[in-house]
Amino acid sequence: MMRLSGTAAQKANRIRVLVVVAILMLFAAYFGLDLGRDLNLAHLKAAQAAWQAYYAEHPVVAMWGYFLLYVAVTALSLPGAAIMTLAGGAIFGLWGGILLVSFASTIGATLAFLASRHVFRDAVQRRFADRLPAIHAGLAKDGAFYLFALRLVPLIPFFAINLAMGLTPMKTSTFIWVSQVGMFAGTVVYVNAGTQLARVSDVADILSPALLGSFALIGLLPLAARAAVRRIQASGRFRGER
Repeated sequence: MMRLSGTAAQKANRIRVLVVVAILMLFAAYFGLDLGRDLNLAHLKAAQAAWQAYYAEHPVVAMWGYFLLYVAVTALSLPGAAIMTLAGGAIFGLWGGILLVSFASTIGATLAFLASRHVFRDAVQRRFADRLPAIHAGLAKDGAFYLFALRLVPLIPFFAINLAMGLTPMKTSTFIWVSQVGMFAGTVVYVNAGTQLARVSDVADILSPALLGSFALIGLLPLAARAAVRRIQASGRFRGER
């Protein structure tokens, strides 16, 4: 029994060290390169052609650079994830953007989840003390479906979900796959909007049917998500998954 306890403690310490190293590297890259100044819509539109040209010449470097930056933004709970998602569509197109964003967002969210659980537990506990009872109650009642619903209907900011879930008993593997599935619909909508924003070269282009359709999807997403949540909840799926 003591050996199991010691093994568990050693494993937790290894995870803690790896998470701290990853976070420090991401912080160094993000702030060292002053990447935050570029995470706005105006810069995205201004630099769109240049980034597309760079992607055409150096596809692997462009994809990996974007992927790692997205992971950094989400893992460090920094502002700019929405702009990064639009950029994915603008630079890599619909399917390329969806693929990159879907996995980068899940990896970044998981790093934030692990950092909350193993490194910053006390600080996160104080920060979200008012929300944690409701989150624990939701998990006790609905299991993994509660996280799925939060991902589909973003009543709580995603960065707050990542950090708060780290203080719950939820398994890391469950957090990963539920987040991957739950965030997919929003990823598709925002990446699709990015593909349309990439075509805006004049004010008149804003009224294009394709662009208006993308923003209409963004507006309708919460309504569609609520309907999906009700249907899945009625079917009993996810209940009891922990």
